[in-house]
Amino acid sequence: MRIFKTTLSLILCMAVFLSINVFVSAKTVSSECDISDIAVPIASDNVEAPVGTVLDIKARSAILLEPDTLTILYDSNSDEKLPPASITKIMSLILIMEAIDRGDFTTEDVVSASDHAASMGGSQIWLKPGESMTVDDLLKATVIASANDATVALAEKVAGSEEGFVSMMNEKAKAIGMTNTVFKNATGLDAEGHISTAHDVALMSAELLRHPLIKKYSTVWMDSLRDGKSELVNTNKLVRFYEGTTGLKTGTTSNAGYCLAASAARDGMELVAVIMGGETSPARFEGAKKLLDYGFSNYSVTKIEPDFNEDTKIKVNGGVQNELPLSAGEGFSLLLKKSERAEIKQTVNLPKSVSAPVEKGETIGEIEVYSGDNLIGTIDIVAAESIKKMNFLTAFRFMISGLLTP
Repeated sequence: MRIFKTTLSLILCMAVFLSINVFVSAKTVSSECDISDIAVPIASDNVEAPVGTVLDIKARSAILLEPDTLTILYDSNSDEKLPPASITKIMSLILIMEAIDRGDFTTEDVVSASDHAASMGGSQIWLKPGESMTVDDLLKATVIASANDATVALAEKVAGSEEGFVSMMNEKAKAIGMTNTVFKNATGLDAEGHISTAHDVALMSAELLRHPLIKKYSTVWMDSLRDGKSELVNTNKLVRFYEGTTGLKTGTTSNAGYCLAASAARDGMELVAVIMGGETSPARFEGAKKLLDYGFSNYSVTKIEPDFNEDTKIKVNGGVQNELPLSAGEGFSLLLKKSERAEIKQTVNLPKSVSAPVEKGETIGEIEVYSGDNLIGTIDIVAAESIKKMNFLTAFRFMISGLLTP
C-alpha cells in the first residue's frame, strides 16, 4: 500500500509539472513535490563532535538555535541574504496561528478558494476556484505538502488578500527581530527582492513553535484530503527518519536551492536547525541531522533547583517575633554544555538580621548560581511569613501576657 501511495504521488507530481510548464511557464515552479527519494533514509551517522567542531554541511548557510533562549549553538554564514523558498510559509503559518488564537476563525471554518489562490502553481493540491475546504485541511496541505494554493487561501482568510497578508508578514518579521528579511509573497515562490537569512528563519521558526497547534500538522508523515482521494506525503523526511522531529518546513526553488528549517526535541530540549542554499535535497536533510545531532550531543537544558535548607531562620530586630523563617524561590532551567553540568555550584547570600516589619514574600537574600567562576543566575530567598513591627501597644500586651502566664 505504501509503495502504491508513493507511486501515485510521483505520477501526480509529474502531471502537475507538465501542466505548469504548459500553462504557467512564466512562474518559477517549486519542486517540492519531487518525492522520488522520500522513502530513502537519511545517509548520515550520528554526529558526536565536540563544541567548536566545523561540520561538513553542503549548503551556503546554516545555523543551529535553541528556541526558548534564542541561543545560537552553531553558525555558518547565517546572515547571508538568500531566497528562502517555501520556508517562507513559516511566517505565513505564524500569522494563521495567531488568527486562530485570537478567535478570528477556527480550524473547522470553511474557506472557498479564490481564483488567485487556485492559480498559484508550484507545489499544490490543485484547488479549483470556488472549491471549499476547512481550515484544518488547508493547514494539512500547507504544512505537510507545502501547497501554495492552500497557503494563499488561508492568507486571504486572514487578511482579505495576499497583498495585505504580505504586509502583515513583513510587520511581524520586524517585530520578532528579523532584520534581513523582505517578503514579497506568502508562499516562497521566487520573486525579486524576496529574501531572508538562516538566522532570521531560525527566529521565525522559534516563534512558530510557540504555537502548540503547529505540531498537530508538522509531525505527520502521511495524510489525505478529499475523503482519501488526495494523498499527502510530508516533504520533510526527518519526520519519518529522525527521532524527536517536531517540524517544520522544507523549501525548494531554482533560485533558492534546497532549504530546510527543522526542529526536534529530546530530553526536554528543543532545537531548530536551518539549512539554506543546500546543494541537493539529500544534502539539506543530512546537514540538518548533523546540526541536530551536534546540539543534542553537546548541550542540555538543566533544571537548577535551589540548594537551600528550608529550616533556615534569621534574626529579626524590633519585631513581634525574634526569628524570620525563610524559603527559596523557584529554580530555573538553563541551557548548558553537558560538560558544564558538573561545574554547577551555589552560594547563599543572607544578612545576619532584618528589621521589622517584614512582609511575606519579601526578598531577603539570594542564591547565586555559578558554572565554574561564571555567575549564570540567581534565585531569591524570601520571607516565609509576615512579622509586624513591635510598638508600645504590642510591647505592653506582651508584658501583660508574660505577667499573667504562670
